[in-house]
Amino acid sequence: MPRVLIIEDDESIAELQKDYLEINQIDAEITKDGSEGLYLAINEPFDLIIVDLMLPSLDGFEICRRIREQKNIPIMIVSAKKEDIDKIRGLGLGADDYMTKPFSPSELVARVQVHIKRYRLLTGNVIAEDTLELGQITIQKQARKVFILGEEIFFPTKELDLLIFFMEHPNRVWTKEQLFRQVWEMDDLDSDVYTVVVHVGRIREKMKKANLSENPIETIWGSGYRFNT
Repeated sequence: MPRVLIIEDDESIAELQKDYLEINQIDAEITKDGSEGLYLAINEPFDLIIVDLMLPSLDGFEICRRIREQKNIPIMIVSAKKEDIDKIRGLGLGADDYMTKPFSPSELVARVQVHIKRYRLLTGNVIAEDTLELGQITIQKQARKVFILGEEIFFPTKELDLLIFFMEHPNRVWTKEQLFRQVWEMDDLDSDVYTVVVHVGRIREKMKKANLSENPIETIWGSGYRFNT
């Protein structure tokens, strides 16, 4: 499913955009702060950024400029600023499109879909249905391949199964018993729970050797593990 970041401090407008995008099978995340929006745009895997111009901490023009320095992701400005000079400046800083408020939600969705499709075709970045991508980790499930920071890393069968399960169920705490039942598909025994611990340790070690800046698998003491995004 395509993923869009909405950087908009007007909650009603942001929620309207999010609702229409999600109705059309496009996942949307909202942030109201410019600096936070820039951080997410640079560090998270999105297919398109929707940005307002007048934002707390960092305006939309600067966000466009900084994103474009690092990424070629499509950027849409949606702003109440209607002057030609603002449109020219925004597009000149790297935005791909400019819509003025008030806007037609259906037209917004149509433009988003076109930009995402064109971007994926031009860059060859068509993400298959069996591909998982979170942060700096990409898994091609059918091919059974893992890429960390763009480099392929070998994972044996159960390590890969466990990593896939974590990435398909992020930001939730799983006990060792639950992980064993879900991944190994057997009833848990005390001795088998240690199997989970060993496999988690091996996955972490591979991520460390791959120079991943922050290991996403966190130990929640007394509870289990959580894969953080």
